[in-house]
Amino acid sequence: MSKMNAELLRQLCEMPGVPGHEDRVRKLIMSEIDGLFDEVTVDPMGSLLCRRDADKPDAPKIMLLCHMDEIGFLVSHISDKGYLYLQPVGGFDPRNLFSRRVLVCTEDGDFKGVMNPGGKPIHISSAEDRKKIPEVGEFYVDLGLGEAAKDVIKVGDFVVMDEPFIEIGDKFVSKALDNRIACWLGIEMMKKLGSKGRGAEIHVVFTTQEEVGLRGARTSAFKVQPDIGIGIDTTLACDTPGVPDKDATTVQGKGFGLHVRDSSFIADKALVREIETLAIKNDIPYQRTMLAAGGQDGAAAQQAAAGARAVGIVVGTRYIHTVTEMIHKTDLQAALDILTAYLADQ
Repeated sequence: MSKMNAELLRQLCEMPGVPGHEDRVRKLIMSEIDGLFDEVTVDPMGSLLCRRDADKPDAPKIMLLCHMDEIGFLVSHISDKGYLYLQPVGGFDPRNLFSRRVLVCTEDGDFKGVMNPGGKPIHISSAEDRKKIPEVGEFYVDLGLGEAAKDVIKVGDFVVMDEPFIEIGDKFVSKALDNRIACWLGIEMMKKLGSKGRGAEIHVVFTTQEEVGLRGARTSAFKVQPDIGIGIDTTLACDTPGVPDKDATTVQGKGFGLHVRDSSFIADKALVREIETLAIKNDIPYQRTMLAAGGQDGAAAQQAAAGARAVGIVVGTRYIHTVTEMIHKTDLQAALDILTAYLADQ
């Protein structure tokens, strides 16, 4: 495996950016893509549309969709005592929210805080109290500022988990691997592609608001109107204790995921076969994947305007939608290799 640009992935994962507030992530991406595209624009939704022209007229348009947003919260209320109440933007399991350190991001600066649910601590709670799992709306943030919090925080400011990116063994662990790995792949793939792949017009779009309904992907795909759409994302890797093998979805270390279906789209069969054949030819490890629920940006490309052929290229991720999201380095490398090989083959 070639040496990976782990520092860029760290920067992407640690950069805060929830749906509707992706501007910091977009700025970082823009600093990394200078010279890789013929045109770079930002649309009204905040998505970053990057186009590389083909060397012939009437070339097919291939669109890669990489969403920039991470799950998080927006401040919905600030109490008189300075506690922040939140509304989620993205899907959370409340069991993963206890005793978390968070970052509250404002236009004038960021503030560190802690998140806990309302209620009694263990020393004064009953056995029955400890069985209850609070709803997401019962959690609040304490900045340690007391009443002064109302002077610096506004309704609509956003909140992300405050955890560092780390490497352990052959794995990367971080918040926001969903879906900063796609942003990383969109950048690194174009660097690796170089001058190859000029037989197609390539659109790499870093989209907004995927976690709340593929919103940025819908508008940007309508703009591009691709012939082929490739949704790049994470998927489940439930190859862990307590999950039956039939529900594992992917097994880490077995290659990139060739995404066949989820509740938002069914991949184009011929495109699946084409990528599968290319992976076999180039000895790139892969596994076919399906999800019973959930969606990804490839669906928006498939349904844009008069429609497009679409498929997903995904990376199996353990402990998804937590601060301990984990991917295998070789799976990420395989995703990079197949994307590069596919575009170089055009």
